[in-house]
Amino acid sequence: MATPTTLPASFTATNVLTAAQLNNLRGAFRILQIVSGTYATATSNSTSTYADTGLTASITPSDTASKILVIVNHFAVYKAAGNAATGLNLRLYRGATIIGTYTGGIGYTNSSSELTSSANIVYLDSPATTSATTYKTQFANAANAASVQVQAGNTTSSIILCEVSA
Repeated sequence: MATPTTLPASFTATNVLTAAQLNNLRGAFRILQIVSGTYATATSNSTSTYADTGLTASITPSDTASKILVIVNHFAVYKAAGNAATGLNLRLYRGATIIGTYTGGIGYTNSSSELTSSANIVYLDSPATTSATTYKTQFANAANAASVQVQAGNTTSSIILCEVSA
């Protein structure tokens, strides 16, 4: 994969790039492919044990040096009424490996009111593989109390995977 490392450190108005430099510039930092997935089934959890949200997508990178930009949108994250000290924790996985943990109780209100919010993740990953790679999210109740949900009301959540050339 072409990289911009062979480009001049700086340019002036009279510089002319060589064909090789132009090809390097054209090939660097491109989006090579985009894959997306959606899931629209309400999923509940009232424990602190992480469970699948149902949201997943797979991508096969074309180069081991490629990066994968992961964009997750969990809409309608819901905390049931009845417990003041609860919220939702999320994890992002590449295969069986946790690559991001987002805790602190998403949707935490310090009140017994129910709450619907959203949770978004943007993560730049370096999987260093050309094998099919699956990304998914899991969630847990932050306080092991009242129920929390993702995709509440069967609202659609999405995951977008973008392969970026190195």
